[in-house]
Amino acid sequence: MRFSLIASAFLAAASVDAFAPILNNGRSVSSLQSTVEAVSATEFNSKLEAQLAKMSAKDAESKALTKEDLKIVFEDEHIIVVDKPTGVLCVPTKEINASLSQAVFDAFGSESGRADKMVVHRLGMDTSGLVVFARTDAALSGMNTLFRTRQVTRTYEALVCGSVGEDSGVINMPLMRDYEFPPYMRVSTDEHQRALMGLSAEDVGKKLLERPKESLTKFEVTAREELEGNAVSRVSLTSISGRTHQLNVHCAAYGHPIVGDKVYGINGEAAANGGLAEGTSSSSASGDLQESIASASGDKSMCVHAKTISFEHPVSGDKLSFESAAPF
Repeated sequence: MRFSLIASAFLAAASVDAFAPILNNGRSVSSLQSTVEAVSATEFNSKLEAQLAKMSAKDAESKALTKEDLKIVFEDEHIIVVDKPTGVLCVPTKEINASLSQAVFDAFGSESGRADKMVVHRLGMDTSGLVVFARTDAALSGMNTLFRTRQVTRTYEALVCGSVGEDSGVINMPLMRDYEFPPYMRVSTDEHQRALMGLSAEDVGKKLLERPKESLTKFEVTAREELEGNAVSRVSLTSISGRTHQLNVHCAAYGHPIVGDKVYGINGEAAANGGLAEGTSSSSASGDLQESIASASGDKSMCVHAKTISFEHPVSGDKLSFESAAPF
């Protein structure tokens, strides 16, 4: 069953509404967890500090790449398209320099003489796939404009837990920062928004207090497979709105978390089911199945890959399209 998306009526299409955050028993997400308590700024900041320390330790495991390690998909005087491996930061942190952007800069340089002036978008450390870097100031400005005006089309390939019932559709769930599991994201509910009342940016920072972000993810099932006897689905994902961790949260909240997702998957660092009591899909993967898949995948990388990217060249205006095979 296919659903159309009408961009000019961002949330009004009936096909999109069909995937609004409604659980199988008919309750909307605004009716969930009505006993949510007010947020304690002290408790929030303590959790945030502890989690950031864990994330920093993981960042330290980023692999250093040489020019020979780089898989160059396209190169001209203005841009470079690279196929990023998993386990590598896209950009360095204050403490960690080993990153894809640093490797690209060391190998090719840039007009500005700065690695950070090559970065126009990024992928998570555990996500593989296509990344574009700018070599010139003109390309940097042009690519930033293309991304800001949503003129770049990207699709991701992922393995998700369970056999997804629908062949295609749109997941429509607003996202917010999760004060219970900072700094991660969750599906926004009225109750969780009300719990933030009385807090100030001085107490908890600006990001936590941002309004919920409308978020849409298109999906299409391309195959239904097995992973060591466990049902999984291979899906093509398109993030319409491009929110932080959107694909991960939406897949988890829909009831089919990404295989190998140690943050938003079962027993992960973030809230289960994207913060909902249960997955919204009638075909949601059971807890036992998710546990079995997690055991089967072990320490393997998360199964999500930036498969395609299409855009107009930021300087010449030529239409470009690139594709990369998923490593799973």
